[in-house]
Amino acid sequence: MSDEPVLHVKGRVLVGPEDVRDELWVVDGRISYDRPSTVRDVRTVEGWALPGLVDAHCHVGLGPGGPVDADEAEKQALTDRDAGTLLIRDAGSPSDTRWIDDRDDLPNIIRAGRHIARTRRYIRNFAHEIEPDELVAYVAQEARRGDGWVKLVGDWIDRGLGDLSPCWPREAVEAAITEAHLLGARVTAHCFAESSLRDLVEAGIDCIEHATGLTDDLIPLFASRGVAIVPTLVNIATFPSMAAGGETKFPTWSAHMRRLHARRYDTVRNAYDAGIPVYVGTDAGGSLAHGLVAAEVAELVKAGIPPVEALAATTWHAREWLGRPGLTEGAPADLVVYGEDPRTDVRVLGAPSRAVLNGRVVG
Repeated sequence: MSDEPVLHVKGRVLVGPEDVRDELWVVDGRISYDRPSTVRDVRTVEGWALPGLVDAHCHVGLGPGGPVDADEAEKQALTDRDAGTLLIRDAGSPSDTRWIDDRDDLPNIIRAGRHIARTRRYIRNFAHEIEPDELVAYVAQEARRGDGWVKLVGDWIDRGLGDLSPCWPREAVEAAITEAHLLGARVTAHCFAESSLRDLVEAGIDCIEHATGLTDDLIPLFASRGVAIVPTLVNIATFPSMAAGGETKFPTWSAHMRRLHARRYDTVRNAYDAGIPVYVGTDAGGSLAHGLVAAEVAELVKAGIPPVEALAATTWHAREWLGRPGLTEGAPADLVVYGEDPRTDVRVLGAPSRAVLNGRVVG
């Protein structure tokens, strides 16, 4: 045992939705459910403990105009951490944030490399902008740079059509997803519209971001293939203002965005009811603030997902999906403590009393 103080977390430790224990110990940064035989210095934290929250769609190092400097990226990561988010799946960033891995006080990040978009079919300075014949090569490049994920832009406004449309032909995404899987990476895609989804799912994609275009006829396909969705409802809330901004130039697109927004809760609830895995993601970065994970969980509940399942979508289930441990024996001690039971009221997530990251109290 090192000379580091031993942390004693007592009260109610939510190892799982139904697996509740009275206490755990943090020794040398790791979780133990056995009291250490020799304890020199003990620090006690009391409350309701959860695994560190997961934001499965977040962009550290990205601002409204593209990449940001390290100081701004640090502020973003600290904001997420202080909101209880200790594990981030960074769903596309043009910044190199590997330096964060050397910081014990910042959230753990699973990177998807940089967005891969069609030329002039995404937000300027965010993505690699390429043509379909380059897609396999860029997917391979980002698979090697990332942490087991690659992010495509599946659809965006086509200015010629004046509406959302798919960015890639079917054969291109089939080849690209096959290449990613051969390299051990999973693939996800930004998708707002209906028309991009079938080709991506049938091509073998692993996850869809936003998924506002998920319709009743597509739900069985998603469910049978086990394709997850990350709805980012706090971001979908901005659709009306986006639509208003484009009304004059792109009225068809604006009307489409309003329809997608109007049925957002039905879309998420129908997906959940069909057994499609749903995970919490905020889409922080770009134009959206960081630290919104509690608000996104509340949105899932508003959509009709049971509170404990919405909680699982940012804790137990999300960590399992991403291959990271929760509050298991010997796991790194990454946990958040609350003053009340978050299973009873998910709004409790908005007021963490303590965060423990890599075995140390950081918030």
